[in-house]
Amino acid sequence: MPLSTRRRTAFAAVLALTALGLTAPVAAAAPGSTPPDSFWGDTGSIPEAQNVLTVKVLNQTNGKYPDDQVYWSFNGETHSIAEQPTVDMAANSSGRMNFFLGSPDSQYTDFIEFTVGDDVFNGNTTRVDAFGLKLAMRLHAHDGFDTQVGDDYETFQEDREATFSKFQNEVPDEFKGLVQGQDRILAPGKSPDFQPGGKSENYFTDYAHSVGVDETTGNIAACAGSLAESADKCAALNRHTADLPADQQQDPAHFYQAAPANYYAKFWHDHGIDNRAYGFPYDDAAGQSSFVSHNDPQWLEVAVGW
Repeated sequence: MPLSTRRRTAFAAVLALTALGLTAPVAAAAPGSTPPDSFWGDTGSIPEAQNVLTVKVLNQTNGKYPDDQVYWSFNGETHSIAEQPTVDMAANSSGRMNFFLGSPDSQYTDFIEFTVGDDVFNGNTTRVDAFGLKLAMRLHAHDGFDTQVGDDYETFQEDREATFSKFQNEVPDEFKGLVQGQDRILAPGKSPDFQPGGKSENYFTDYAHSVGVDETTGNIAACAGSLAESADKCAALNRHTADLPADQQQDPAHFYQAAPANYYAKFWHDHGIDNRAYGFPYDDAAGQSSFVSHNDPQWLEVAVGW
């Protein structure tokens, strides 16, 4: 379900090589891989919540930033994780927790969003607006439920420069301009390139017309305008399945098989845990988003990477 407006809201460890003391990395984790338990640290030490659940923020910047330069901000409070790594979270609606690297007003920033009920957590990582930081979440409930969503283990293990370079190498030319230096990667629905007057303003136009949709490229990428209340149609346009029979349009086997398609969203799916991501506002159609929900939650860990 939406959590805000229009949102349905590696390297493995280095191995020792012999008594010579040499080391060498083993093969990188496969795209879509889930981080191992060691990535999440000592979960047994997470304090019990007095409210609904405990949220713990983890530094997974591979040594780029120390704990006193990894910040979270929520409900009017801002702390480094050296000062306070956990939040005893009460019920709240349409909440957002922001993260920063370096300083509390750094350009390196991103967020998760959630709605927390009296005995339930609903939340997700999101790329609907942009990529700012590598983020992953692990939700654990008292009944033993345990799941992870967000950027995959391979992505966390590589340097930021490598991730940006990989994006440039994997998307077609129309999407390369979404990269904003080393600060962020814009979603096409937020980029001037895909708006009226932009160089890719007609990217989706012919395809949309071929399936009876008269809408701008920008509104297709943002699921706005006439598509604001048409989740399945907007998802099918972004995934290039709108021309298929209705019973095939929400089948992941058919997603992103031809242009035009939202290759920004495809990239985050390709490099998301279990290939799930929120690459556009209705990316939860067919259950493909990084949304997670469960009753009686115990704790949520959020890993912040460089």
